[in-house]
Amino acid sequence: MKPKQLFLLFAKGEAITWTLLISALIVRAAGDPFPPIVTIAGSIHGAVFLGYAVTALLVGINQRWSFGKLALAVGLAIVPFATIPFERRLVATKALEGEWRKTKSADPRDNFFIDVIFRWFIARPIVLLAVLLVAIPAVFALLLFLGPPTEWLD
Repeated sequence: MKPKQLFLLFAKGEAITWTLLISALIVRAAGDPFPPIVTIAGSIHGAVFLGYAVTALLVGINQRWSFGKLALAVGLAIVPFATIPFERRLVATKALEGEWRKTKSADPRDNFFIDVIFRWFIARPIVLLAVLLVAIPAVFALLLFLGPPTEWLD
């Protein structure tokens, strides 16, 4: 799967799970016929959010986005449906075009530590997938342990 396809898949998933979560909140506010609905929708959205964040970082590093664009890509996922205009802008400016950078090029930026590590993982997708299959659930479990963000500073 090319970077563009992967990013678009997770960007659309992020928007869809926002719809799911907001719908669950409306159902709860309307009378709560199924108490765990927000927990279920929130968990699905949280998992897709983390997947989107990782995907945005991987694709952004591959496409050599600036730090600001990387931070914006991840940060916009916090705002409902904000990934949609961002995704459209990336497509319009061709910021998602190209293959995965698996080998070193003549570009001097390929000597940066993050690029060396990135290429090593991208060239070994099974290892990358294994690391992500451990790291993402670990972060998800930590966030579940911490509880809702509104209660973090209480």
